[in-house]
Amino acid sequence: MIQNIDFDQETALRKSLVQVALGRVQADVLVQVARLLDTGTATWIEEADIVISNGRIAFVGPRGSYQGTVKTIIDRRHLIAVPGLGEVHKHIESSHITPEHEAALVLPRGNTWTCEASHELSNVLPKHTLDFWLKARDAGSPLKIFPLPGSAVPPTGWEHGAYLDGSDQSGFMVNPMTAGLDEVMDWPAITEPANPGHDRLWSMIGATMAARGVVEGHGAGLRDLPNINAFSAAGLASDHEAWTAEEAWNKLRCGLFIEIRVHTMADIIKGLLERGLTDWSQVAVTTDDRSATDTLRLGATDYNVRSAIQAGLSPEIAIQLATINPARHMRLTPWVGSITPGRFADLVLLDDLDGFSLAEVWADGKQVSEGTKYLLDPVKIDWPDWARNTINIGRHLDAQDFAIKAEEGRRDMQAPVLRPFHWSEDVPIRTLPVVAGMVERDETQNITKFSIIDRYSGKGAVTKMFWLGCGPKDPDTALCCSMAHDKHNIWCVGSSDAAMALAVNELAHMGGGWVLVHKGEVTARVRYEIAGLMTARPAVDNDAEMRALYAAGDKVEWMYEPSFHPRWLPGFPERLAIATLTCAPWRWNLVAASDHAPEGLIHVVTGETRPVVF
Repeated sequence: MIQNIDFDQETALRKSLVQVALGRVQADVLVQVARLLDTGTATWIEEADIVISNGRIAFVGPRGSYQGTVKTIIDRRHLIAVPGLGEVHKHIESSHITPEHEAALVLPRGNTWTCEASHELSNVLPKHTLDFWLKARDAGSPLKIFPLPGSAVPPTGWEHGAYLDGSDQSGFMVNPMTAGLDEVMDWPAITEPANPGHDRLWSMIGATMAARGVVEGHGAGLRDLPNINAFSAAGLASDHEAWTAEEAWNKLRCGLFIEIRVHTMADIIKGLLERGLTDWSQVAVTTDDRSATDTLRLGATDYNVRSAIQAGLSPEIAIQLATINPARHMRLTPWVGSITPGRFADLVLLDDLDGFSLAEVWADGKQVSEGTKYLLDPVKIDWPDWARNTINIGRHLDAQDFAIKAEEGRRDMQAPVLRPFHWSEDVPIRTLPVVAGMVERDETQNITKFSIIDRYSGKGAVTKMFWLGCGPKDPDTALCCSMAHDKHNIWCVGSSDAAMALAVNELAHMGGGWVLVHKGEVTARVRYEIAGLMTARPAVDNDAEMRALYAAGDKVEWMYEPSFHPRWLPGFPERLAIATLTCAPWRWNLVAASDHAPEGLIHVVTGETRPVVF
C-alpha cells in the first residue's frame, strides 16, 4: 500500500528487497529500457533492466543480469530511463491546488517528489502543517511530499498571529517525512540579538540541526562577502535568491547549496560555466512559486530541466540538478534521486534526451502517465473544517472601515506613499486632499489606497494607507486576495472605499481567493477555499477561473508607474500578492494592526512605525 515513510515498516520492506535482489523471492515487475542514467556517476547503463518489488527498486543492471523471476515484464526498449524528478524548494500553495490535484498536475510532467516549503500553509494552519501535507500520500497519492515547516511564522518579530518555535520544530522533526526547516528569511532577526524574532528563529534552527535536518535559507539582497559568510556560518544551508552568476559563485564558494530559479537560470548557468565550474553537485534547479496556470502552459520540474539544457548544461548534469543533487542536499538519497535499489520505483521515460521529452512517468512501480495525461483518478480527500474555515474577519465590513480620517479643520494632509517592491529606507511624502473630513486618493498623482485585513483574529481589523502606481483608475473598482506573502492576511487595493468593502466581504463569504469589483459590481471570483490559498479542485478548473479573472481585469484601467521597477508591468496587478513581503530586502511595509503598530506602517528591520497621514 502507498504510504508515507514509516521506519518500522521500512526495515521489513528492505529485508524483502534483499531477497528479491538475490533472486530468492519473485519480483513484481521488470522494465526493459534502451538506456538508464545513473545519476551518481552521470553515466549510462545501456540496454538496462529495472526490477521492481512493492513499489521500490530491487535490482538494476544490464539486460539479462537479473537471476530471479518476475510476474510481469514491461518492454520499453525504445525509451530512456531517468529518475523521478524532485523539487528541492517549492511552495505547492503557489500552484493554488491541494496536494491530491497537485499530483495529477505534476506527475505527468516528471515531478514525483517535492520538498514542500511550507511557510504559506504554516502561517495559516501552523499546528496542522504535517497533517495537511501528509494526508494525500496516506490516502494513496503517488506524489511524495517531504514537508519543511515554516520558519517565517510569523514572518518578522513585529507581526502577530500564528507562532512556531523550536519546541514545535522538534515535534515536527520526529516524523521521518520532515526534511528540515523552510527558508529562514528574517536576516535581521538572525544577526541582531535585540530583534524580537531572534530567540524564536535560533530555537528553530537549533531544533532542526539537533534532528540532523536541513535548514534552508533565503539570502535575497545579501551579496557582500561579510553577509554571505555570516549567512553560511548561521547554518543556513542554501539560497534560491541569487540573481547573478557572481552572487551564485560567491555563495557557492562560501559553502551554500545554490537553487536556481528559471527566471535567472540562463545568466547564472552561463556565468558559472564561464568561471570554470565543473562540479555541479552543490547546485539544483528549483521552481519556488509557479501557478497551476503556468505549469499547464510551461511544465513542472521538466521545464526546469529543459531550461538548464538550453542554458548550456549537458542533459546528464541538468538531470542531476533535479534528481540526485537535491536528494543529497535534503538527505533523502535512501528514497529518491536515483534509479537504484531501495529507492522508490519512480521513473521518467523519455523518447528524446536532448529535448527532454517525456513519454511516460512511473511512480511507486506503476505507470501513472502517458505523455502529459494522468492515468489515475486523484485520491479523494474530504478536507476537514480546520482546512476550510480559515477566513475569520468576524464581521461585515463597510466603506468606513477603509476610510482614513483627517485632522479636524485640515484641507489637505501629508501621507507617506509606498509602492510595490519598496526597498528604500526613504518613503516619498505626498500632499493629499481632504474631503468631508477624510483623506482621499489622488488619481492625478497616480495614488490609490491599499489595505491589509486581519483574517485570523475575528476582530475585523483593517489597516490602510496610500500607495503609488498600482491599483485601479476606474471608479468604484477594487481587487482583493487572501494570498499575501507571507502572512497571508487579505490585501485589497481600490479606487473607492465602498468597492473595497464589497470585494473583501465577497471574499470572506466564499472562504478565500480573489475577487474583482469593477464599477460597483463583482465581475470575477477565484475560489481558494482551502486555507485561503488553494482549491480542492483540478488544475484546469483553477486555470479556468484565473483566465476569467484576467479577462475581467483586462476591462479595467490600471495605474502604472514605469519609473519605479522594470518588472512591475502595467495591467492586472497580480504581483501585489508578493508586495506584502516583509523579509529582506524589504524595509517599510503595511502589516496587520498590532499593539506595536496599530496603523500597520512599519519598518520591518528596525520596528520603527509611522502614522499613515500627518
